[in-house]
This record gives sequence, structure tokens and C-alpha cells, in this order.
Amino acid sequence: MLNSTENYFDFVVIGAGVVGCAIAREITKYSNSVALIDRLDDVGADTSKANTAILHTGFDMKPGTLESRLVREGYELLYQYAKDNQISVEETGAILVAWNETELAELDNILENAKANNYLQARKITSSEIYEFEPNLNPGALGGLLIPNEYIIDPWSVSISFASQAIKAGLKLFLNTKVLEINRDENTFNIKAENRTFATKFIINAAGLYSDKIDDLLGFDELEITPRRGELIVFDKLARKKFNHIILPVPTKMGKGVLISPTIFGNVMLGPTAVDVKDKEDKRTTQEGLETLLNKGNLLSSSLIEEEVTSTYAGLRAASNQSDYFIKYRKENSSITVGGIRSTGLTSSLAIGKYVVDLLKQSNLLTNEINNMVNFPMPVLGEAFNRAYKDEAKISQNPSYGEIICHCERVTKQELIDALNSTIPPQSLSGLSRRTRVCLGRCQGFYCLSEVRKLIAENSKEVIS
Repeated sequence: MLNSTENYFDFVVIGAGVVGCAIAREITKYSNSVALIDRLDDVGADTSKANTAILHTGFDMKPGTLESRLVREGYELLYQYAKDNQISVEETGAILVAWNETELAELDNILENAKANNYLQARKITSSEIYEFEPNLNPGALGGLLIPNEYIIDPWSVSISFASQAIKAGLKLFLNTKVLEINRDENTFNIKAENRTFATKFIINAAGLYSDKIDDLLGFDELEITPRRGELIVFDKLARKKFNHIILPVPTKMGKGVLISPTIFGNVMLGPTAVDVKDKEDKRTTQEGLETLLNKGNLLSSSLIEEEVTSTYAGLRAASNQSDYFIKYRKENSSITVGGIRSTGLTSSLAIGKYVVDLLKQSNLLTNEINNMVNFPMPVLGEAFNRAYKDEAKISQNPSYGEIICHCERVTKQELIDALNSTIPPQSLSGLSRRTRVCLGRCQGFYCLSEVRKLIAENSKEVIS
């Protein structure tokens, strides 16, 4: 059994997506012996990096479920957290649009559902009101619901902020650490990873797409994760002025369906598709998927489809065999599994962290807070906000904040230097992109990549590919 200080932790959280980071952050308030491990080279580098980036009110959740409760609680927590830590949130609101009589008849049920979830701000709007709000939608909308508190958020900075804040308070982060085996010796788990071993008295499984596999290693088979691939299209920034709200479809059992959404980065997004796949790494975009989106988008707004496409991408959601969030505390096994969180995990993340800590408190495994979480302001990435390239106060203090390297996304030299020297420095170009937006614009790095690589060579302590 391992018992060295270097290898032993009271708590090990497996999975550094947004939910795992939130859980690790919350536990670190109460313990000086917490490790967060992930198989990838960055926090938030799997499902958490490829979501629709919406701060959900929970109006359409199934009432009485754990998911509906934690989404509603998490909304308030994350909204305040974003304010405190300079994470961009744009208060767009959403319009749920009915395009046929069946969908129109469903609006009353959705409104009642929202009230059952204690969301009382939704209201029905007429067809004429829809077009006053959104004149670039195609003709034919019969009516809808206005959801004024559905907002768009910077999805990448959340995981980084959670983990960075916790590291400052004592959390140990281990990336590129894929778990291979878990064995238990008396009251201690021995975790064998590809590059190191750990010992711990308690495991929190927050491994997202792989949470069922980690459960298998723990000796349980209740949870089955089916990757659900969602492909999305990102339209050029010139399309941003076409839409003021998130445009939602009437939900189905497969999810919220294909939506049109402004993004916090100044683009417009169309998607996602929802296709169950077998391979947990199948993040490819497909001709079939993109054609589905373009056809659906053309039905919603032919004006949008005329705009240029900046990029396409696909993400995998952790759909499960459970009808609700699967948060299972196995006291006899000294473990908690957090699985099947699906697409609402960004919004509910902080509430999930608190829920897990409450479970640990009930068993007296955590008692009093011993570490304060000091605010960890993030670089401003929201295009509607005072980004570095237009922040005169910043530029006057350091002219490198006014020296633009990536002209498509207006990323400055000093922003790149700051990211390369941050608490969790990126280990890949995609990690640097998530921290700064560099190389994510129309040219996809064609014009700026050589200069970016030069800055990486001069400022990075890591090997970035």
C-alpha cells in the first residue's frame, strides 16, 4: 500500500471536466489533501469544451428530478461566480418557437413545467412579437415562449477558473493521467495510472464519458454511458447582428434539438445534432450531420445559411441509461459516482460540487471550511465586453495588450504571454486557444500561427504541439 505524502490523498477526484473541477474546488475548501486527475492534457478538454455554452434556467427540466433542482441552484451560483471572476455572460434571453399546431399546443405544457420548476419569468408571445424580436427568422412561426433569463456564457474559462482557484488553495492537479486499475486494500484505494500511482481513502468518480468505465474498475455496473454526438456549425461574426436571442425548438426526448444561438465570442452557432455512437472518442464531423444542420437551419433562417461558416465541430454528451443525474454515494465502498450529467453540467456544476460535499459531511468526512477560495479573475473573452485590445487602461500600463497577434479574434501578444504563464499553462495549441481565442477565427490560424509559435517558444515551459 502506498502511503508517501507525494502519492497519498484523502480525496481523489477522477475527471477534470467542468463538473470534476467544481467538485474538487468545493472539497478543497474543507481538505488540504485533494487530487484532481484526468487522462487529457488540460482541464475541461473533453465534453466541457464542446457544449452549446448556455446558462440554463432549467425551465424545461423534468420537475422533481435531481437534475432540475441542481440546474436551478447551479444557475444562480454560476451566474454570481461568473460576475465575481470576470467570466463573460451575455444576457440575451431565449425564444422557444412553435412552427406547427402540435408545437403551439405544447407551449402551455412547457409553461406549466417551467412554473413547476419555480421558473416564473417565462411568458407566451405571439407570432408578431417573435418577428419584432427576431426579424431574420423565416416566416411561419405561430407563437412562442420568451425565456428572459437564458443567457450565453464563456464555457472554457469556467473549468480553468474552478481548477486554478482550487490550486491556489492547495489542490493538486495531475493531467495526462489515465486511470488503468483501481484496487482496494483494507481502507485504502490504490490507483494505477499510466504514469504514476496514487493511494486514497475516498474516490469521487466524475469521469464524464468514462464514468461507467471507472465504475467498472470500482466493481459496479449500474451506470452505462452512451456517447451522444452533437455536431455544430459556427457562422462568421458578420452573422452576429442577425440574432438577439437564443432561438430554441420545442424540446423532444432526445434533447433540446437544433437551436440558433449567438455565442459569447461574437459568432452565431447552429446545432447540435444528436446521434448516439459507440466510440467514446468519435468526435468527427460528418457530411450527413452537417447537411442535417444546414437543412434545418434553412428552415429556421435562410438568411443565416447565406452567411460564411467559420468552423464546424462536434462534442460528445454523456447520455446514460439513467432517467436522472446519477449521483450515487456508496458508503461501504468509500466512493461517489457522478455520471450521466449530459448537457446541463456547465450550469449545474457548482451545485453538484456542493451536493457532493453535503454527502461527505453527512458521514463526517468533511467538517469545517479551512481554505478560502479567493476570486480568480479570468481574461475577458466575451466580444461584447472590454477585451484587452480595447482596454485603454491595460494598454497604457503594458503596450503589449494593444499589440494584436491574431487579427481574426483580436488576441494580443500579452494575452498569449499571460496564458502561457498562468496557473494551469496550456500544453497544446487548442488549450492556448481556449484561454485566448487565438487561431479560432476565419483563417483558423493561417496568418498568425507562425507568430504564435514564436511566442510559445519564448514563453512556454511546456512542450506545446
